[in-house]
Amino acid sequence: MKLLEGKTALITGAARGIGKSIALKFAQEGANIAFTDLEVNPETEQEIAALGVKAKSYASNAADFAQTEQVVAQVKEEFGSIDILVNNAGITKDGLMLRMTEQQWDAVIAVNLKSAFNFIHACVPIMMRQRGGSIINMASVVGVHGNAGQANYAASKAGLIALAKSIAQEMGPKGIRANAIAPGFIETAMTASLPDNVREEWKKKIPLRRGGQVEDIANTALYLASDLSSYVSGQVIQVDGGMNT
Repeated sequence: MKLLEGKTALITGAARGIGKSIALKFAQEGANIAFTDLEVNPETEQEIAALGVKAKSYASNAADFAQTEQVVAQVKEEFGSIDILVNNAGITKDGLMLRMTEQQWDAVIAVNLKSAFNFIHACVPIMMRQRGGSIINMASVVGVHGNAGQANYAASKAGLIALAKSIAQEMGPKGIRANAIAPGFIETAMTASLPDNVREEWKKKIPLRRGGQVEDIANTALYLASDLSSYVSGQVIQVDGGMNT
């Protein structure tokens, strides 16, 4: 039997990149997939559905509380349950603190952190009635260790870690687990655009001497979403090749 057979996963920011990789991995293991992004993405929807599960793309600004409530209600009505929530929506607006604008700060906190509050707030009542659920916040190693030039991003990701730990304590008695994943240097379209010398400097800091793959994050998310981790809650798992041990 597949690890997520019969379950429904709601994944934010999953039209591409890490979010899409998680959606495909979950679908391979039998989960029906509802996913959000700023626009409906029929191509990704079709790619997921080709794996033999129900899949639907929803247009939603994850930072908007009212839109989130509406989308979650739609997902519940159309899929019947929400067993897994992956808060993956995120942006960067990097800059040193002395040059960072209020808009840069507010935008990153809204999309990266407030969006997770919005979706957890909407999904928790559903999971409580089901007497179970798994919530996964996509954090970052910079949320654990900080990073110059990314104060807004690091603060948002640290917030996601603390949010997961707090929800784990609040909702544990209801059978709901909450954890965070903190990726390190992952090979994506964004990192591929970095200059070669920057990429090489990054790899020198990693004991495994290579960047991670989106599949590495998806595999970790699968573990946290499935019953393989039924006694794991309130944890942050760094997937960083040993960079920050």
